[in-house]
Amino acid sequence: MRTDYCGELRSSDVGREVSVCGWVDRRREHGENLAFIDLRDRSGVVQCVVDERHDLRSEYVVRISGTVRPRPQGTVNANLDTGEIELGECIVEVLSEAEPPPFPMHARSEVDENVRLRYRYVDLRGERLQRNLKLRAKVNSAIRSAMESQRFTEIETPMLVASTPEGARDFVVPSRLHPGSFYALPQSPQIFKQLCMVGGIDRYYQIARCLRDEDLRADRQFEFMQLDAEASFVGQEEVMAFISEAVSAATEAVTGSTPNEPIYMSWLDAMERYGSDKPDVRFGLELIELTEVFSGTEAKVFQVECIKGINHKGGASLGRNAIDELTGKCQQWGAKGLAWFRVGTQGTLEGALTKFMSEAEQVALGDAMGAEPGDLLLLIADQRHKVRDVLGLLRLELGRPPISAGGLNFVWVTDFPLFEAIDARGCPVSAHHPFTMPHLDDVAVLMEAAGAGVAAGAGTGAGAGTGAGAVEASKLLGVRSQAYDLVLNGWELGSGSVRIHRRDIQQAVFRTLGISDTEAEKRFGFLLDAFRYGAPPHAGFAFGIDRLVAILAGEENIREVIAFPKTQSGADPLSNSPTAITNHHLDELGLRVLGGANA
Repeated sequence: MRTDYCGELRSSDVGREVSVCGWVDRRREHGENLAFIDLRDRSGVVQCVVDERHDLRSEYVVRISGTVRPRPQGTVNANLDTGEIELGECIVEVLSEAEPPPFPMHARSEVDENVRLRYRYVDLRGERLQRNLKLRAKVNSAIRSAMESQRFTEIETPMLVASTPEGARDFVVPSRLHPGSFYALPQSPQIFKQLCMVGGIDRYYQIARCLRDEDLRADRQFEFMQLDAEASFVGQEEVMAFISEAVSAATEAVTGSTPNEPIYMSWLDAMERYGSDKPDVRFGLELIELTEVFSGTEAKVFQVECIKGINHKGGASLGRNAIDELTGKCQQWGAKGLAWFRVGTQGTLEGALTKFMSEAEQVALGDAMGAEPGDLLLLIADQRHKVRDVLGLLRLELGRPPISAGGLNFVWVTDFPLFEAIDARGCPVSAHHPFTMPHLDDVAVLMEAAGAGVAAGAGTGAGAGTGAGAVEASKLLGVRSQAYDLVLNGWELGSGSVRIHRRDIQQAVFRTLGISDTEAEKRFGFLLDAFRYGAPPHAGFAFGIDRLVAILAGEENIREVIAFPKTQSGADPLSNSPTAITNHHLDELGLRVLGGANA
């Protein structure tokens, strides 16, 4: 039906007779007998000069045949790739009429997002989504090329799997053939890619669809795409090199230039300096350790485990209302309050708390924070984890630039804790997932915990198998893992780790987590059995393609780079899902709904 795409015609095509197809983007009357039609397809827009008798409305689908000719002198549009030419002597064929679109195509930013998602097929025609989805395709293509050049093999893993502890809730699928039993949709292909290593695949990758039933936000959707990779006979450094190569290739495919070398830092360093395990290093405002400054203080507010601060350069001009607003936010984040000091013209500190501080403490505080006249010093005093968390959020509140500003700053964060907390049962909670290899220097603590649990509960019972009661929580939370994250501009792109490939260590982790030997065998027996038949040392990684594409596209929300996303409430206005299913369908599955639409 067409000889060319609209946006690809150029001055070199002058004199050619062409046919183009697309949607009417704009119509402009010109005199009594002519109209200018901007015709749009996926490649761009071309201007067509048509007879006014053609009643062409916005979003009509048409085929226009005509001759490419230069635009008249003085009418060239430098903002269009096709701005030097137009189609004349046009013959118009209407392929499909259209009702007025549900929102103006050229005022998209003012349209309610629910309306955009309800009519997503119209929204997709716009320049922004067309650009973002093409960019996404470039990223996927570059990733595949980079992985294949590093001798990785693409393998598809199942979508209907057994439920596994991945840190989020599963989406579950009832089985018609096995009433009362359920599949889970994969949160990641973790176990299957490890089994690929046992199976001798050596280097596996997949652009995998994963699903997690968790609250949605700007960088999170129920279903997402990730580059999933695993390799045998490698360690942390090799995997980080593999992934850096893929990310660099994807970035270059979009930007045309190779990104800067990533920064490397430990988890502890990231938390102490930035208050976050996904540090945004595009701006300053680093956390400054001040505990020693107040080691002998008589001010009760500073007689705590940890004190840190940030120097808001030039922030002394902030009014009291603005400071009170910051204080309120810190309290919402869990702090008792926010200590603040303006730095006066003579370098002296001004603030209500100075009357409780000695002159030496004030001088030491100013020196430690590099204070200069006009600065605003902001301090949090509390338990160390609380201080880091609150100041990390305050830092972002004060200084975080738009996602696309300040360049692309990749950071590898390493040496994560193996466990992040102790739950109500007294069992530790995995920081990543339970298949992460502990740091070799900390394996003894893990084995002690697992052994104590077996001695106490013989590896049976609902809570048996944990040694958390016999081993101090501080020791367990101090166990390091061979895990690593990749961060870009303050967004966590993905996580990886050296995997456990020994049955005894994997069982020890399960026992320490409170998973009994019986339960572990029931849920992960196929993995534990595989370890009996020669499992190579292996390691892997996965990063979110949606997040990488969003940053490369300069978008603050991943919904803008996904063709058919869900709203923040998890609804799909386009298909009106989720919906109730019929009682007949419920009967087939052996289910009853206790509340909701089917009740």
